[in-house]
Amino acid sequence: MGQENKVSLNLDSIVKKYLNELKASGFKGEIDTSYSTTLVHSTDNSIYQQFPQAVIFAKSNEDIQTALSLADKAEFRQLSFGPRGGGTGTNGQSLTGGIVLDLSRHMRQILEVNTEEKWVRVQGGVIKDQLNDFLRPLGFFFAPDLSTSNRATVGGMINTDASGQGSLVYGKTSDHVLALKCFLADGYELDTCQIPMEAAQNLAKQDSRQGHIFRDVLNSCVENRAKILDVFPKLNRFLTGYDLKNVLSDDMQSFDLTRIIAGSEGSLAVVAEAKLNILPIEPYKTLVNINYDNFDSALRHSPFLVSARSTSVETVDSKVLNLAREDMIWRSVADFLETPAHIISDGLNMVEFNGINESDINTKVRALTNQLDSLIESKKAGVLSYSITTNKADILKIYAMRKKAVGLLGNTKGAQKPVAFVEDTAVPPENLADFITEFRALLDSYNLSYGMFGHVDAGVLHVRPALDLCDDKQQAMLKPISDKVSELTKKYGGLFWGEHGKGFRSEYGPDFFGPELFLELRRIKTVFDKHNKLNPGKICTPIDNETVLAGVEGPLRARYDQLIPINIKTSFQDTLNCNGNGLCFNYNESTQMCPSYKITKDRRDSPKGRAMLFKEWTRLQAAQGVELPLQQSAYFDVTKSQVQISEAGELAQLNHEVKRAMDACLACKACSTACPVKVDIPNSRAYFLHFYHQKYGRGFKDYVVGNIEKLLPLMSRGASILNPVIGSKLVNKLSKWGLGYQDLPLLSTKQPEGAEYNYEALSQLSQSQKDKYVLVVLDPFTWFYEAELIAATIKLVNKLGKKAVLLPFHSNGKTQHVKGFLSEFKATARATSAFLQQAASLNIPMVGLDSALVFVYDDEYRKVLSDEERGDFHVLTIHEWLKQQDLGTLTPTSVAESLTLMPHCTEETNARAASSAWKSIFDTLGIQINSPSIGCCGMAGTFGHESKNQVASQALYNASWQPHVQSSILVATGFSCRSQVKRFEGRKPKHPVEFIADIL
Repeated sequence: MGQENKVSLNLDSIVKKYLNELKASGFKGEIDTSYSTTLVHSTDNSIYQQFPQAVIFAKSNEDIQTALSLADKAEFRQLSFGPRGGGTGTNGQSLTGGIVLDLSRHMRQILEVNTEEKWVRVQGGVIKDQLNDFLRPLGFFFAPDLSTSNRATVGGMINTDASGQGSLVYGKTSDHVLALKCFLADGYELDTCQIPMEAAQNLAKQDSRQGHIFRDVLNSCVENRAKILDVFPKLNRFLTGYDLKNVLSDDMQSFDLTRIIAGSEGSLAVVAEAKLNILPIEPYKTLVNINYDNFDSALRHSPFLVSARSTSVETVDSKVLNLAREDMIWRSVADFLETPAHIISDGLNMVEFNGINESDINTKVRALTNQLDSLIESKKAGVLSYSITTNKADILKIYAMRKKAVGLLGNTKGAQKPVAFVEDTAVPPENLADFITEFRALLDSYNLSYGMFGHVDAGVLHVRPALDLCDDKQQAMLKPISDKVSELTKKYGGLFWGEHGKGFRSEYGPDFFGPELFLELRRIKTVFDKHNKLNPGKICTPIDNETVLAGVEGPLRARYDQLIPINIKTSFQDTLNCNGNGLCFNYNESTQMCPSYKITKDRRDSPKGRAMLFKEWTRLQAAQGVELPLQQSAYFDVTKSQVQISEAGELAQLNHEVKRAMDACLACKACSTACPVKVDIPNSRAYFLHFYHQKYGRGFKDYVVGNIEKLLPLMSRGASILNPVIGSKLVNKLSKWGLGYQDLPLLSTKQPEGAEYNYEALSQLSQSQKDKYVLVVLDPFTWFYEAELIAATIKLVNKLGKKAVLLPFHSNGKTQHVKGFLSEFKATARATSAFLQQAASLNIPMVGLDSALVFVYDDEYRKVLSDEERGDFHVLTIHEWLKQQDLGTLTPTSVAESLTLMPHCTEETNARAASSAWKSIFDTLGIQINSPSIGCCGMAGTFGHESKNQVASQALYNASWQPHVQSSILVATGFSCRSQVKRFEGRKPKHPVEFIADIL
């Protein structure tokens, strides 16, 4: 056995001993060494991947102190820790080969707020948007804005000294931190805040842990003041890690140790609590969106826009704009950002004005637009057009598009993906255009494409070159490009790391600081963490420590991605494209993605976590010689097992851990559309479950659910007999105990009749005659459980002067797909596609009533069938068909005063979203409709009926739906959603079609 393996085994035994002692010492949080948890915490939003030895989830300050104090014992000195918040860093700051100390799962409490003194005190795991949602009703906000604000934690923001939009006015995170409660590597509690210089000097004289820290920091900052002022760039985005300049006030009368910790990337201390400055919300806001002929024009015009006394100037290039246009988010901003047909915009600047006085903002905006009108008329500065937005909700939608830009770049077609490694350079704003010209020339010399967006007011532009890091030749470009960009930023008086910290770019620290100042950084690291236990290798190392600084050629994710089988890459590119952006960690319960993560706060239960687990599972299977087939291959044409998955090595554990994570998935498919890179977990889940159950077998309930579409026609014949049985409390208990399902819906006792489906007769009609017909595609839920909706549809179609033809029922297959019966699902898809393709040849519109099932024809069918097998038939959703009709012919007998629409999450995140369509439909009928932002109802097909999911199902319902169901009149578009409301509220809301039919 090699020496390296001996060291590794020895360290593993030390870790195990430490964790056992930690458990026995009163640590209240979770301790997790599972393969799945260490895997999910091995990445962030960067190109790097580093497996930790374990993950510990602290629940309190005491937990943090206990963990670190124990690790200070001599026998555990080899252990290191990586503090972790939201894991949104783009340079691997929170990655560690040691033990992850996670604060994001439990330490999310807002502890205290004082609006008179304008401060709030929070735990380190509080999420930025969570904090502002709390402060908004009080009239305040926490200023630093980030594109990842719905999942980035305050502790992480402090450790990277984060900033984003509006930093020219509001500054960075460190400008708003009033005090910190931290724990050092030995468990010592350190409280920091700004104090008079004299008090700091007195503390520095004390022979104590705190005294030694004050002494060394004071010495470094005071004795090297002139050099610090000379080396540190005079930028809004001042230096991160360690900020020797701002520890001292400009007049040298105050001292603030907080400034050293802010931006230290967890290498000095674990930030447990923070007291933050909060600002009053300015009531008036205006956004001016300016289109340019090219991106260079947008950059060169930005200094003028800053001089217009704006709050912020954000920019987006054509690549990002075009990707946004292809994403579902564009429909929310198209009205504000679309340009006239004759104008092609290749650059966009978004100029924001805020104020407490409306007339003051109007004056600023008027002055700007007068200038813009003049430039457009004279065809100067590349200005093509502009629009003005004053509605705050609309402005938030535009910024949501801008925030999604990072993730959208990951959805670029092809193997080359824009990646973050030189993406947060900062230069003086007046130098930005020339700097970017050279930057682009550098990337062009490597024949690379790239996307650009950022904060031009602060001289920060995010540039992401497109590379295929699985290609060794392109991987080799990382270091030379990084070297040249570092030199270029120095040339223009800027910073290589202007916003997102150093992380694996720490190797450039010595060159930037110079030997004298870098030695001072090492002295500070030594007095805080002499044994190099906190995030070793990041920023600097203690004096006399030989640890190599983290470099850009560090542990790349591509090392693992290169080993993924080609069949998997071909079939599951959407899942494998997950770039770690983490939008699925969004804490907001009124958003659709991801319901399971919102409940458990376990990152394995997120699309990102599941994508990582699926990818690793396929990699390890391939390493054992298992050849997993293409999803569209003939392998799934037969039900007999031909491939047996392996359970060798780590797979003995991982097979079941992936199953656990996939079981918690609701298969709502929000990730497949709401995720910027369209990670489709339900598709990967079905594939995994197919092979898992071939290896380990299935329970009886899976066969019941998988075959429900075959059983329902038989059950419906005896509905009047079965319903009293199904609805009895005794049978519900027996079903819960025996099948693991409960609260099952009752069957319809009678199906309505529409016009007869006679293919031969219909095919003989002229097109004008066919235009009077509609083919209704029956799904198992509405046909067998909600016949009243079918009847309402027939009535509505008749009122529109047409005839509804009910197509013969053919299985949809969704339940087979959800449970991983892929061979059976493929057979269903093939047979149903053949039938619908024939029906489509009539050239009569085909309409489905449950969107979640309609989408299966266009999504899941295409994943398992060839183009020829699938055909080109198209099934409209009912709202799509109604929007095409002349609804002016309908005469409501009564009009509701108010109506609340609750959309199905699966359809709301789809490009064929229902809310806007139903609003248009009801507007035509003269009915005011309210459509609140809601997440998942918690039912999601069979998920909410499974007994093991009851706690999660009701928690989701209570969090997002329950507050809205008190509305006097409620309509819901999803069968699952209506069933969920009925079982918790005792009343079933109508489908919009039922509501309309009832008032005609």
